Order: sequence, then structure tokens, then C-alpha cells
Amino acid sequence: MKKKFEQLSIKPGFMKHNGGLFFKKISKNEYEFSTKINKNHLNAASITHGGYIASIIDAGAGTAAHRSCGSQPCVTISLDIKFMGTTRLGDKIYGFTKIQKITKTMVFIICHLKSKNKMIASASGIWKIMKKIPGAGYGG
Repeated sequence: MKKKFEQLSIKPGFMKHNGGLFFKKISKNEYEFSTKINKNHLNAASITHGGYIASIIDAGAGTAAHRSCGSQPCVTISLDIKFMGTTRLGDKIYGFTKIQKITKTMVFIICHLKSKNKMIASASGIWKIMKKIPGAGYGG
């Protein structure tokens, strides 16, 4: 398995614009991702915006779904997030994703985020496995 994180956000788009996401495979069903909190990720209270937390969970867990089903494109059907803690400017966030089940058309995932050894969010989600479209470029 990969020991080092790889930058996922190499193509222009939402996640690259927001600072990128680093990703690695831990085992057949487990993945990890990370990011560092920048000034543009903060809300008016100077803590990380919940929308950014949701975005990194969606991107990290979505990449795990994509890779776990043979690099088929996947789209989020449902994402249930519980916010439990906060992060601030300069903090590193680490996400851990576990594939619970893969069917012919769906991937079921749990995910949690930590920073400074404290849980900041947990999530569960379902991703729909899509058919590849010839000529389309899929990331992840």
C-alpha cells in the first residue's frame, strides 16, 4: 500500500482552488486524506467553515469510492455529517475513510476527520457507481 500522500487536486477545479487534498490508500478498504486550513477556509468566527469540512469529506470519501470500485466514476447520493469540533488557521485535518460495502451500483462508506488528535466530524455516505463515458477524464 502507498505510504505517502499524493496530491489529488492537480487539475483545475473546486478542490484545487481551495488548496487541494492529499490522499493515500491504507488497505483494500481503508483510505486516508489530509489538508491544511488556510485563511479562505475560515468563517466569520475564525474557525473552519462547515461547508469546507463537508467538501473535504465529500472529496476524500468520493475518491475512496472511485478507487475501491476499479476507478469507475462515482457520484454522491447521500452524505450524513456530524460536526463535533473545530479547527483554525494552520491546523492540519486528517480524514479516515472505510468502505463498508460495495454492490454492483453503490458504495457505502464511513468517514471521520481528526485534527490535533481530536475528532472534528464523522460521516456516512452512499455513492452511485456510474458507467464510464468514452473520452471523459475522471480524476481521483
